[in-house]
Amino acid sequence: MIDTLEEIRTRGLAELEAVGDAASLEKWRIAYLGTKGKLKAAMGGMKDVAPSDKPKVGKLANAVKTELETAFKARKSALETGGGSGPRIDMTEPGLVWTQALGRRHIISRVRDELVDVFGRMGFDVAQGPELEDDEHNFVKLNIPEGHPAREPIDNFYVDDPQTTPRPRMLRSQTSTVQIRTMDDAVARGWGPPIKIVSPGRVYRPDTVDATHSFMFHQIEGLYIDHDVSMVDLKSTLMHFARAYFAEDAEVRLRPSFFPFTEPSAEFDMKIALKPGEPAQWIELGGCGMVDPNVLEACGIDPEEWTGFAFGFGIERIAMGKYGIPDSRMLFENDLRFLDQI
Repeated sequence: MIDTLEEIRTRGLAELEAVGDAASLEKWRIAYLGTKGKLKAAMGGMKDVAPSDKPKVGKLANAVKTELETAFKARKSALETGGGSGPRIDMTEPGLVWTQALGRRHIISRVRDELVDVFGRMGFDVAQGPELEDDEHNFVKLNIPEGHPAREPIDNFYVDDPQTTPRPRMLRSQTSTVQIRTMDDAVARGWGPPIKIVSPGRVYRPDTVDATHSFMFHQIEGLYIDHDVSMVDLKSTLMHFARAYFAEDAEVRLRPSFFPFTEPSAEFDMKIALKPGEPAQWIELGGCGMVDPNVLEACGIDPEEWTGFAFGFGIERIAMGKYGIPDSRMLFENDLRFLDQI
């Protein structure tokens, strides 16, 4: 495993030196840093590494990824130095009186509040939780035990914080952590179940940045626990959301999937045209399913008496579908010419 990572580092840096244009640079990024790239593929063998060697291999994998990303940014900057194609500004011209509004709320903030409003009309309260989490809330109580691939360092931002708690700590990788904290609080304080909440917020994963992925993005999570809650309730809730927020004729579907914390599980897709003039495509908005009995038991809720569903959407994906934005990076480039249009 270590030899494989070293070879990826050596060969990747050598090939990057030979890149001479933007198209070749993007091909290199996909080949080495993409979600199906060589580094990600190599880390698929992490499950076969001896437990005693995993910290060493994980540290090397993160080092290789950081080195390749740094070299990629440097090469990209070097290629762009030859001159930009953007508008030029004559700094000697007299200034103009600014007559437009000085600012507005960012599209992500607007979409987040619109989603909260839609689910609020369906009876969902809003819950919040910390972005710096421990493994109990981010993994253990979500039915993700030690040794699970989702806990590997290459897929999480772990934080060295020994003075606060002996448990491993990380920037949360999902807003499902708030569901756990809400269920724990409901049982401890005696105010629930029933529980019906949504939780919007930032989450963090060391993904390679591309049109649909980023190392920081926004999710909105939903949880409903009551007597006799079923998949029918989940589907009707999501259908109502899609038709209330997008359009009355919104085309949606559920696809069978797998998540450790729900059973059965599904992906929630919607037919969206991201580019004008092109046909609509099925776009994955998020995952959903019935809360796994193990998760309920971990929070002190009797799964024989209570059932529930959970769902989680990427807010960037929702914004892209709502406003026909083809690339999520456009949301964070701070180009006022784009932001003023939405």
